Amino acid sequence: MTNSAGQPVIVLVRPQLGENIGKAARAMLNFGLTEMRIVDPRDGWPNPSAGPAAAGADIVLERAEVFDTTAEAVADCAHVYATTVRKRGVTKPVQTPEQAARDIPAQAGRSAILFGPERSGLETDDVALARTIITAPINPEFGSLNLAQAVILVAYELSKHADLTVPTQEDLLPPAPQQELEGLIGHLERMLEPKGYFFPESRADATRKTLRGVLTKPGWNHLEVRTLRGVLSSLERAPRKTAD
Repeated sequence: MTNSAGQPVIVLVRPQLGENIGKAARAMLNFGLTEMRIVDPRDGWPNPSAGPAAAGADIVLERAEVFDTTAEAVADCAHVYATTVRKRGVTKPVQTPEQAARDIPAQAGRSAILFGPERSGLETDDVALARTIITAPINPEFGSLNLAQAVILVAYELSKHADLTVPTQEDLLPPAPQQELEGLIGHLERMLEPKGYFFPESRADATRKTLRGVLTKPGWNHLEVRTLRGVLSSLERAPRKTAD
């Protein structure tokens, strides 16, 4: 079974143990997911402990790609989901795995689902890259899932909707890939910095995250992002001199 167009990329962010990467690969292949991306694995890659733990899911490990940062790992994805128990101060739409699994196959553009390190989960900066948060309705008094459990929980829900037909949307363009959205955010931040928008310094990080939240919610398509970049470029240029 191979990855279909409607299935997402599974992104393991800073995983700590090779065994857990292997177990996550096994969980993925159980439900037909084969595309894994790994961000800054603690023990490097390839990891000799991953293969035995994968129990035959070698195709997932062989195709796994490694990235230095989460932003690089999702740069080509139009829809980024972060799995986390808490919102961690970032205001995003929140869905259950079941709700996300219904939406993902019907969306144009690539999707990625982020899973955090075993010990601490995703950091705020990782969650800030996402447009939607996935939270499973588990026991609030014991919300601890290991990495493979989290992956299999989401993968199972995705498998129930894997055969959904993607609707034709000829009039609608897919949301812009994350890389284009990052360009827009960076462009606006560079313009705002000299204007003192991020003053005082003590609030700068929170202000940047709030701004990012505003810009990631609409799901801009690439023409809309290009238009907004054009607006910003026009504002950067010096005013044209008019003839007297």
